[in-house]
Amino acid sequence: MNKNRLKIKVITKLKVYSILTIGSILMAAGVSLFLLPNELSTGGFAGIATIIYYLFKLPVGTTMLILNIPLLILAYFKVGKKLFIRSIYGTVALSVFVDIFDKFMPLTQDKFLGCIYGGILSGIGTAIILRYNASTGGSDLLSYVIRSFKPQYRSSTLILITDTIIITLNVIVFRTIEVGLYSAIAIYLIGKMIDIIFEGINFAKVLLIISPKYNEI
Repeated sequence: MNKNRLKIKVITKLKVYSILTIGSILMAAGVSLFLLPNELSTGGFAGIATIIYYLFKLPVGTTMLILNIPLLILAYFKVGKKLFIRSIYGTVALSVFVDIFDKFMPLTQDKFLGCIYGGILSGIGTAIILRYNASTGGSDLLSYVIRSFKPQYRSSTLILITDTIIITLNVIVFRTIEVGLYSAIAIYLIGKMIDIIFEGINFAKVLLIISPKYNEI
């Protein structure tokens, strides 16, 4: 009996971490193949890492990992053990895959296409990871920490606010409003993907039936 339970536990963990890996790959592909080559970002630590990349040529994935260390330490005290461990895995996985995909040729040099496909891929990846009670650091992990104090706040709203601040910094550094405009589209798409995939189950519909036969109803 104990062997069966152990087997089920191992299989469950393998399934969870496999899905987290898929989510990290989708996010990394969105960043490295679409957003980064076009000087766009989705905010969060990826946005800060993008600025550092163009200023100092430091690897985006490695920079993201370093920036996430203080946040992970804070998360250790504010979120559950399971979320903390999965967040470490997601953060490291995303950083590694971002640096791997960065070695490939970008799929487009068109900023509009970059923000569309980059936003969709990053949004789906983020939603998958959030659905499995994990994060890849940055905005999504920060949203978990904030929700530990204010659980009524939606993850997508918190991420949107944080990312908007980072995007403003990108505009200032790159000195072009187009960076902010295109990045805003990407952020919007990320938020919609999270709402559809992650928080869609929280939506409800109300049906009002007006009838003189209310007793029978």
